[in-house]
Amino acid sequence: MFEDRKNAGEKLANALKKYLPRRQAGKNKKVLVLAIPKGGVEVAYSVAKYLKADFSLLISRKLPFPDNPESGFGAIAEDGSVFINEEAARWISQKEIERIKKEQIEEISRRIEILRKGKPLPKISGRTVILIDDGLAMGSTMRAAITLCKKQEAKKIIVAAPVSSKDVAEEIGKLVDEIIVLEKPEFFHAVAQVYKNWYDVSDEEVIGIMRKWDKEKSCLEII
Repeated sequence: MFEDRKNAGEKLANALKKYLPRRQAGKNKKVLVLAIPKGGVEVAYSVAKYLKADFSLLISRKLPFPDNPESGFGAIAEDGSVFINEEAARWISQKEIERIKKEQIEEISRRIEILRKGKPLPKISGRTVILIDDGLAMGSTMRAAITLCKKQEAKKIIVAAPVSSKDVAEEIGKLVDEIIVLEKPEFFHAVAQVYKNWYDVSDEEVIGIMRKWDKEKSCLEII
């Protein structure tokens, strides 16, 4: 059980301590921490701060069922990388799939503009990338994010999350160099079940975290 996303991030950071820079001072330029908004941002912030790594947001969106937006049949990342669960999507027409993708692409553009200030992703090629979310449910948004990082030729891809089902963790683990999941409940129902304080994260909270990061990053660059 985690108190909240901050607490989960601190525990996840400790599990990733082997990626700390060898030098105590200065910035960890080899490691790039990428959060999947919005839930993954506070978790990833704690990790990036601990590792003294670069930090940014990778926008990946679930493709929701037309009649059940809480559940999805796949995901799309900001570069257009798509993961489709063929079994889940087989009753949805291609026309409907394209409509849903278009809607999510529009939301991705909005999030890039609002949450990332319209800035491009940092350089991924040749770097160790740690992808972080507040938990892996079906793992669709993470799969799309992994595909993006592979296309951009990341040297090493690590997926880190506070919680996941055993099956999803195993499936995701086959796609990356390393996966770190703190909790794998025997009876997994939802990411929220391991958080004492769970709520939907707002744009304003994400913006606040990123502003705080920008100030701390400036201090690291001076050192």
